[in-house]
Amino acid sequence: MRDARHVPNILTIAGSDSGGGAGIQADLKTIAMLGGFGMSVITALTSQNGLGVDAIHAPEPGFAAQQLTTVLAGFPLHAAKTGMLFSAPIIHALADVLDAEVRERGLPLVVDPVCVSQSGHALLQEDAVAALKERMLPLAALLTPNVPEAERLTGRRIADAASARETAVALLALGPKAVLLKGGHFGPEADAAEGGGRPVRGTVTDWLALPGAEPVGLAVERVDTVHTHGTGCTLSAAIATGLGHGLGMEEAVRKAQAYLNLCLRAGYAPGKGYGPPRHDAPLVRERARAGVLRALDEAVDVLQTTPGMHRLVPEVRLNLALALPWPMGLDDVAAYTGRVTRTRAGRVMACGCPAFGASSHMAKVVLAARRFNPEIACAASIACNPDVERAVREAGLTAARFDRADEPADVREREGSSLEWGTMDALARAEDPRAVDAVADRGGDGKEPIIRILGRDVPEVLGKLTAIIDRL
Repeated sequence: MRDARHVPNILTIAGSDSGGGAGIQADLKTIAMLGGFGMSVITALTSQNGLGVDAIHAPEPGFAAQQLTTVLAGFPLHAAKTGMLFSAPIIHALADVLDAEVRERGLPLVVDPVCVSQSGHALLQEDAVAALKERMLPLAALLTPNVPEAERLTGRRIADAASARETAVALLALGPKAVLLKGGHFGPEADAAEGGGRPVRGTVTDWLALPGAEPVGLAVERVDTVHTHGTGCTLSAAIATGLGHGLGMEEAVRKAQAYLNLCLRAGYAPGKGYGPPRHDAPLVRERARAGVLRALDEAVDVLQTTPGMHRLVPEVRLNLALALPWPMGLDDVAAYTGRVTRTRAGRVMACGCPAFGASSHMAKVVLAARRFNPEIACAASIACNPDVERAVREAGLTAARFDRADEPADVREREGSSLEWGTMDALARAEDPRAVDAVADRGGDGKEPIIRILGRDVPEVLGKLTAIIDRL
């Protein structure tokens, strides 16, 4: 990988999206977010928004090629990508210039064979498919088709994982050095169910094919969102930027997948119709880190000074956890390093300080609850006894429960999996998982009974704790 101070020059050759969600606009946002300097060659102007494409105006092929020639004359390129190329004359004109840059100077070129917009508007003319196969695919360090595009390029039908792998190999025969066949058009694939009513997670598998090797399935968790405008553009631009940073092909793809997955989790509609992935999601999360720690730090005063709080502190001590926006893993959830304890005199004291990754147990509770209610970001672990359970009911809080006796053997054998399973099992059995405020764990051999209070943020969870204390 290149020196961290190095800013690679990344070129995008694509159409302009006046709505800002795809094309050149999505590419440049992605390149900038991932530490590259973005440049552009515009192959078409589109009049579009989140509802669809109204019109397309393409420049003369000579002008498209002139843009590319001028960029090459002024900048050393570290990687490039193509998106919407629109017509055969534009493809031929660009390929004439790109040929030397790729073959003689080794420019890594990612080719995203954009054919149709999300709204169904053709972005590649019918006679351009042959030109794309003849001129661009042999120049590609990586080809990134989705299922319909792969079917159009090969004439094959893709119905399952086996045919996807076979098609990826067939695409390699057309000349690219590598192929990433994207699986987003398949329905969600199910992870192995873990029993006890737990729902399975949907995953998406992209197939990476390299010469001389079996295609490798690179799976990511499916994000349940309609805001997918520009996902292909974002992924290919992210891969190109990774290659420009000097990453190997598989590492560049995996990092791009992770970036897109986060952006999709944060996706929203800034206007009418379908929205894009939120390209600045990593920046938003980074800015939120200090606020998460500050919120937990400020909560210490409430925990230590609220009369009766000691009655909620279990023998294993209380903890309070808060997640970053769109958490991806355990290290995205902060908690107290030493938990919150109580003295015999009833004094409550926080031990340690808030830190990310401080409690894998609480992080698993938060992440598991978010699969049923994405608004959940905070949880507190409190004592579970008849008095507290009664107070939870009288406070008007909705509780769900799980029994460790129902825990499947394979989950029990995996260290640290019980709370994830139990939280999901309890919520899966709830009439309305989004309405659940508390998950009760009745304990087991060597395990103290605990209630986990759920909420959107620290004030909401602290409010629920106070309501419980008021009923004790």
